[in-house]
Amino acid sequence: MATVQNNDTRPARALVVVAHPDDAEFSVAGTVALWARQGTDVFYVICTDGSRGSSDPNITPQQLAQIRVQEQLEAASVLGVKDVVFLGYTDGLLEPTIALRRDITRMIRKYRPDALFCQDPTQRWHGREYINHPDHLAAGEAALAAVYPAARDRLAFPELLVEGLEPHKVPEVYLMGTEQPDRWIDISPTIDLKTRALLKHRSQVNPESLERRIRDWGRRAAENQDGMEYAEAFKYFQIR
Repeated sequence: MATVQNNDTRPARALVVVAHPDDAEFSVAGTVALWARQGTDVFYVICTDGSRGSSDPNITPQQLAQIRVQEQLEAASVLGVKDVVFLGYTDGLLEPTIALRRDITRMIRKYRPDALFCQDPTQRWHGREYINHPDHLAAGEAALAAVYPAARDRLAFPELLVEGLEPHKVPEVYLMGTEQPDRWIDISPTIDLKTRALLKHRSQVNPESLERRIRDWGRRAAENQDGMEYAEAFKYFQIR
């Protein structure tokens, strides 16, 4: 059982690829805040515009997309994220297309991360209470295909070479939202920042129950991990 503690080696640069605004905050914000505090440059790639995530009959998709961009920028600022890229695909219709793979490959070659976080494309549900969003699956599948082989291989997407983006091999990959974790990161020092960042997603969260919910998740993730009160759990790959 592999466990990461706060003082373990952290990457110089990390890239987080997710489907929607707020996905990163729910899944990896504690780690992002911790590593950013320790000097890691963290960058976000948000695949969709978040324009379908509301039941308000008085809001348009265009209005909601604008709101969610602003919420995401505020949340990222709380955590110390260096930059946020919005790819702008339509919320709810994301597919692991070659175009999406190319766009993520472009971001990997641009930011050249030592570690990449993405959603687990195999995780169709959790227990009896949650069916995974198809956008999460699509974003995860495209991100993994971008990591290997597209970002690494010089002859993949030659148009990116024309843009001046040289190949890059991502050495470490962390899958979020997995039920097969083998890497735990102690976020006890940053659980409050995770909650603060999530509260910026005002269109998406209930502030009255959010803190209890996040702390419950963190405690469950930390179960059986010595010395951890709150954790985030991942499936970890070291790419050779």
